[in-house]
Amino acid sequence: MKVLMTENLRINLDTEKWECRHCDKVLNSARDNYKRSLLAYDRDPREIHKPLLDPKKYTLTYSPDPTWCRLIEYYCPKCGTMMETEYLPPGHPPLRDMEFDIDAMKEQWKHREEVLKEPGGKDYPRSRKSVHAGQAMARMATGDKA
Repeated sequence: MKVLMTENLRINLDTEKWECRHCDKVLNSARDNYKRSLLAYDRDPREIHKPLLDPKKYTLTYSPDPTWCRLIEYYCPKCGTMMETEYLPPGHPPLRDMEFDIDAMKEQWKHREEVLKEPGGKDYPRSRKSVHAGQAMARMATGDKA
């Protein structure tokens, strides 16, 4: 049985492996960090967060310092789908952001039907314009019904 974990990853409980949901590539053990089986691109964060000030004139440019921070992008080795991104200090190992009790998952999913796609329903139009709390409070104070 395959269990959807993210928009890009699922766990095959029969083989206890991570899988790419886009190309069905079998990755590493579901008991291990899935990022170990992905392609990692160690990116200079200044490529994404461009300096707001001229780096020739200013030391601090409001852009991340690459000697302190790296942007790591993780890609499926078969189809190239970006699976995850994270900001890490240079040389830091990949974060283990998901860890599951596989034995408990097997027990929980033993009598369930397999979910092949995300559950979703029809998007219904809103009956009125959405407002944030500040606008709602102002309307209540003025008696405005709009």
